[in-house]
Amino acid sequence: MSQVIVQAEHLNLSYKTVHAVQNVSLSVELGEILAVIGQNGSGKTSVVECIEGLRKPDSGLVRVFGKDPWLHRSKVYKEMGVQLQETEYPLKIKVGELCRLFASFYERPADWELLLEQMGLDGKRKRLVQKLSAGEKQRLSIVLSLMGRPKLLVLDELTTGLDPEVRQNMWASFRNIRDRGIAILMVSHYLDEVEALADKILYLEKGEQRFFGTQQGFREYVKACVPQGQWDGNLSLEKLYLMVVPKTTGLTVEGIV
Repeated sequence: MSQVIVQAEHLNLSYKTVHAVQNVSLSVELGEILAVIGQNGSGKTSVVECIEGLRKPDSGLVRVFGKDPWLHRSKVYKEMGVQLQETEYPLKIKVGELCRLFASFYERPADWELLLEQMGLDGKRKRLVQKLSAGEKQRLSIVLSLMGRPKLLVLDELTTGLDPEVRQNMWASFRNIRDRGIAILMVSHYLDEVEALADKILYLEKGEQRFFGTQQGFREYVKACVPQGQWDGNLSLEKLYLMVVPKTTGLTVEGIV
């Protein structure tokens, strides 16, 4: 039986005169991956921060594990792991030392040595964190986000800066995490990644919800948005996305014809 662990209904959030989130509703179940997509400034981060309890919405309902994350952040965080795109760690600390530090935050921490092995970092435990490559730091942040045995994992641009082979390995890791019954909420600009991983998609445009549903449902949404002669059901998710996302102006240089 499915279990909804994240629910948002008619979410609204403004920054002074800017309507960052407008009437957004979504749900995430255990063992499900939801991808949040949209251009920069579309409200992706604001929606996720409301779910994380980092921002209080102006109106609407947010529940994570049945609790308001703004009022009960400490309780929610016991079952939530968060991986950020950019994270600063103490200088002069080694990978193994950092893992032990994070493990000390939890009553029942995960086996961090096993997590390092699964993420291909087993040989890096004595390496200074600041000496890791960008891709290794990303994988380390995933290890740390799993330390508390979360039921919900929040990922922000999880494979930014990683080479194709490492990205593919990361995708396999997240499928395994999903198959263990953990829900994943991911923000991504890579539509090939979304196509490979997501069970559901939330598509935002200028703070407004344009679509929420399955990948097949997104295809039907695009089909209804474009002229009939332009429709091709065999297109990749990325090309379908480009058919509906607002067009931006290309780079121009004055004085060059």
